[in-house]
Amino acid sequence: MEKGVAESAPSSKKSNANSKNAKKKEVKKETGLGLSNKKDENFGEWYSEVVVSGEMIEYYDISGCYILRPWTMSIWETMQAFFDAEIKKMKIKNCYFPLFVSPGVLQREKDHIEGFAPEVAWVTKSGDTDLDVHIAIRPTSETVMYPYYSKWIRGHRDLPLKLNQWCNVVRWEFSHPTPFIRSREFLWQEGHTAFATKEEADEEVLQILELYRRIYEEFLAIPVVKGKKSELEKFAGGLYTTSVEAFIPNTGRGIQGATSHCLGQNFAKMFEINFENEKGEKGMVWQNSWAYSTRTIGVMVMVHGDDKGLVMPPKVSSIQVIVIPVPFKDADTKGIFDACSETVKTLSEAGFRVEDDLRENYSPGWKYSHWEMKGVPLRIEIGPKDLANKQVRVVRRDNSAKVDIPVSNLVEQVKEILSKIQDSLFEAAKEKRDKCIEKVKTWDEFMTALSDKKMILAPWCDEEEVEKDVKARTKGEAGAAKTLCTPFDQPELPEGTLCFASGKPAKKWTYWGRSY
Repeated sequence: MEKGVAESAPSSKKSNANSKNAKKKEVKKETGLGLSNKKDENFGEWYSEVVVSGEMIEYYDISGCYILRPWTMSIWETMQAFFDAEIKKMKIKNCYFPLFVSPGVLQREKDHIEGFAPEVAWVTKSGDTDLDVHIAIRPTSETVMYPYYSKWIRGHRDLPLKLNQWCNVVRWEFSHPTPFIRSREFLWQEGHTAFATKEEADEEVLQILELYRRIYEEFLAIPVVKGKKSELEKFAGGLYTTSVEAFIPNTGRGIQGATSHCLGQNFAKMFEINFENEKGEKGMVWQNSWAYSTRTIGVMVMVHGDDKGLVMPPKVSSIQVIVIPVPFKDADTKGIFDACSETVKTLSEAGFRVEDDLRENYSPGWKYSHWEMKGVPLRIEIGPKDLANKQVRVVRRDNSAKVDIPVSNLVEQVKEILSKIQDSLFEAAKEKRDKCIEKVKTWDEFMTALSDKKMILAPWCDEEEVEKDVKARTKGEAGAAKTLCTPFDQPELPEGTLCFASGKPAKKWTYWGRSY
């Protein structure tokens, strides 16, 4: 996916500059900022191109590593501000643990490290000197943090211990690096909590999962399914894993959006995290870990982007409104520019993220293309007619709808339109996703749905060997099918329903499909 990605370079086209500006500077008429790949025709190349042309990332000289540009970081900061405030309401506190892990600690939990071993990067030298003991770089922080939980937790008064850190992690070994989706270093938050009882741990798992649903559905306008992972797909070393699962209709692949794990007492046993209860009895803590990462941003691009570029949901867009002057020949250019500045001032004071583009060496058409590529939800155009009529023209990025609104009613109208864009992006994504969901009962129906790039809901006997068999039988160039999750919202399972793959009695409905 990394090959063939180049930033679009401006190219000149016919000029319609106003005469004053034409004398001062050469005005770039270039409107050919468009993408060279179409989303429906070559999704992989389109995605690689749009994240660069939309100024979200830049490729780096180490494969699988990407520069996150301000357009990306502002989205991350918006989600971070929401999530951080919510977990603080739950009395979860932020901390920071080192990036480096000693091999002895990393290998304490065998199942866990086996799950991550191929991806662990190691520091083996200092300058020209080989290190006696190699040091791992964290792929996740359970083994970094839990030796200290053992030290800090002694009695029931030390519980619950609820910590979160915002950090980076490194996972090295993989094929097909893809910006945001599969990268060797990424940003995330990881929460690690310890409780006296399983009931408290179970309750928190679902509270955090609901926050992840809100990030996807309320902020990124992406529909997700909340559910539980199979034993085969759960977090290595954990008791059970819950997730929010998104789906990319263009590729017919599910994508794990975020995970909230109940670790049970397994890590407590390995790291001796014990406490004394009120009665003086010894017990082991119950633990959770949960995380979401910059992958969320890649899912947003894949779901909403189009052939003009990014499409940003207003709640997370760095700029919600861009104001562009449209001066015609002999127009009152100063009056138009002043009206643009006044519009920015009015909307900024009302709490919107708004900027104007007053650059004189770019034509209005070029600016339209540029800000469409970056996905800004709303464009305001101000020309001589608008100035005379005390109005502005408003153009939506999601559906190109145009409307003239009076300056006197600007704030209320912009607020309403941005809210409609947020809602319609979610509804459009949900409609597309729902069309891809297919309920099947038999293996033949399953295979047909899989080749049609569907997200498949099938009755399953919940046996690990059967899941492994499905993986083996569906392996091909596009990758094998696997369980995505068992949704909490279960359709009725009529008595006598058989598993689609084994013919044994089915225990539940589970989503299956290919995935990222």
